[in-house]
Amino acid sequence: MTLYYLVRHGEPDWSLKDRRQLSSQRRDFVPLTERGIKQAEGLLSKEVELQTCELILSSPYTRSLQTAAVMNRTLGLPLQVEFDLHEWTPDNWQAQTVDEITDLWNDFMLHDGKYPVGETRLWETREDLLLRTKEVLSRYKEYSQIIVVCYGMVIASLLGTHSEEIDYCGIYKYEG
Repeated sequence: MTLYYLVRHGEPDWSLKDRRQLSSQRRDFVPLTERGIKQAEGLLSKEVELQTCELILSSPYTRSLQTAAVMNRTLGLPLQVEFDLHEWTPDNWQAQTVDEITDLWNDFMLHDGKYPVGETRLWETREDLLLRTKEVLSRYKEYSQIIVVCYGMVIASLLGTHSEEIDYCGIYKYEG
């Protein structure tokens, strides 16, 4: 059994998205704020057990990679990037505005992450997100403890909770 320490990335700098008018998948490239960097630096004081991990897995998106890099600098662990640890896909990378993303999020929540019978949507279902995440984690069963730096919806899907309950740089244990 592998123990995964699921870590949400630090606080993102959404002002960059607004200043540069980033839309669609470009919104996923915003970095951490200074506060987000401090949050990442403080992770080791929150959970001493992180120091006994063997590997850091990270989403390829900037916020997670930046958080993982801060941890890597301190822990000196190997860092592996896994594409399929990316955040929930609300729009199949097609929406252009925050309003469109918000509408898709509201539709996802209205239907509890499942497509209505006989219908499909742009957004990724909760089940598809869970399957893609578990597939990644299954490739690392030879390790006993791993840090996984990713996104709120990814963590929430594994824990069976809602993403609003997942804090920036929060640490959540998951056995798989």
